[in-house]
Amino acid sequence: MTQGAGQGPEVERTATLRDFRVPAYVHETGPYAQGADVVPPHEEALPEGYVPAERDLPVVDPSTVQELVDPVPAPADGPATGPGPLYVVGDVHGYLDELVAALQEQNLIDASGQWCAGTARLWFLGDFTDRGPDGIGVIDLVMRLSAEAAAAGGYCKALMGNHELLLLGAKRFGDTPVNSGAGTATFQAAWLLNGGQKTDMDRLQDHHLQWMARLDAVEEVEGHLLVHSDTTAYLDYGRSIEEVNDTIHETLTRNDADEVWDLFRKFTKRFSFRDEGGAEAVRSLLDTYGGTRIVHGHSPIPYLLGEVGSEDGDDDSGPSVEGPHVYADGLAIAMDGGVTMAGKLLVQQLPLAD
Repeated sequence: MTQGAGQGPEVERTATLRDFRVPAYVHETGPYAQGADVVPPHEEALPEGYVPAERDLPVVDPSTVQELVDPVPAPADGPATGPGPLYVVGDVHGYLDELVAALQEQNLIDASGQWCAGTARLWFLGDFTDRGPDGIGVIDLVMRLSAEAAAAGGYCKALMGNHELLLLGAKRFGDTPVNSGAGTATFQAAWLLNGGQKTDMDRLQDHHLQWMARLDAVEEVEGHLLVHSDTTAYLDYGRSIEEVNDTIHETLTRNDADEVWDLFRKFTKRFSFRDEGGAEAVRSLLDTYGGTRIVHGHSPIPYLLGEVGSEDGDDDSGPSVEGPHVYADGLAIAMDGGVTMAGKLLVQQLPLAD
């Protein structure tokens, strides 16, 4: 979520930095087969040139011969085949502790933070950094879970949010002026304005940048069209999911500040599905890219419901968010629970129970 439609009151939280970085893989050689050669079991020696004679062969009574029948195989005790349950995660914005608690509540990770969900499939809808205390810790956790889930037969994947574009731009272009459409702007200023954390920038490494730049923007899974932003701007980048993702990757590869800024600006748009004509806007995306429902983050549910006003509000109790918000004639599912305004970080299994 990026400032532009009001962010609601920020609630001060204790900055907790936790290290969930992907562990280094150290290959060590060990004494796996040291010592003397393995000696085969003793066999009775036979004379050289020995050929078995009839008297050496066993005598079988024909009346005792039974027909051999292939046994019926016993049911396999191994893990079930096929894809596991599908989960989505809303905007995280650096709130690592809240993310860990939410994943544990859904039995996706264990008490030590390791993947324990087997073949389950987990999608993050973007916006890992900014506003909260440990955005880099969040990215490190997601990268590690991706490897652990794949090893278990499941997966953990992520989409690109507008804050990934903002952090990439701030790192690549800094104070380079860009044409914002309303004068000049810089990625650095926009990043700071929208909750950029110095601790994240200080810990940002090349592998984080490469990971963010390679994220896809759109995906369709079992009838659910997954995107970050509640906007129709995706239609500007292609008429298929593959074309959209390729166009965005190519834009980032060209590394032109104005092009990346335009991409960031379009991804910050919101509320396309909320007001009059919202259902038609959703259908335009579903008809183009597939799926029967769209699932998005970006716009906090309290904003969609009109429960939070401007940033100058005095109510610091936080909004009440119990779960995803279904709207636009049932075609849209909002997943940003407003964790940055003391709401709830949502992890939800799909499909929703009707």
